[in-house]
Amino acid sequence: MKKILIINGPNLNMLGTREPEVYGKTTLKDIENEIKTSAEKNKVEVEFFQSNHEGDIVDKICAAKNNFNAIIINPAAYTHTSVAIRDAIAAVEIPTIEVHISNVYSREEFRHNSLIAPVCTGQIAGLGVQGYILALEYFSR
Repeated sequence: MKKILIINGPNLNMLGTREPEVYGKTTLKDIENEIKTSAEKNKVEVEFFQSNHEGDIVDKICAAKNNFNAIIINPAAYTHTSVAIRDAIAAVEIPTIEVHISNVYSREEFRHNSLIAPVCTGQIAGLGVQGYILALEYFSR
C-alpha cells in the first residue's frame, strides 16, 4: 500500500478562525478527515504532520526517505522563504506536490514566488481543500 505524508506549515493549525475571508471556516482537523476519507477510497495510507517550526518540517521531510511514496506539502509562509525546506525535498527525492488553499497568485506580490515549487512534481493553488484531495488522487494512481 502506498504511503503519503501530508505536511502543513505555520499557522495552518489556526484554520477555521484565521482569516476566514481568505481560508474559509474549515479547520485543519476537517481537512484531515476529508483526506482520510479519500485515502480509504483510493487505498492509500496517510500520515499527517503540522508544525509552525521550519526545522521540525525539515526533520520530518528527511525522515520520510525510504518510508513514504509521496509527500503533499502546504508550506504556508515558508513557501516564499525556506531554502531549507526546498533543499530537504530535493534531497529525499520523494515525489512531492505543493498545495495552497488560497490562490497565492491573486494575493500580495510577495506570495507569487515559491522556493518550493521548482523541486516539486506539481503545485495546486486556490482550490481549497480539494487541492489536497487532487494531490492524493494523483499519487494514488
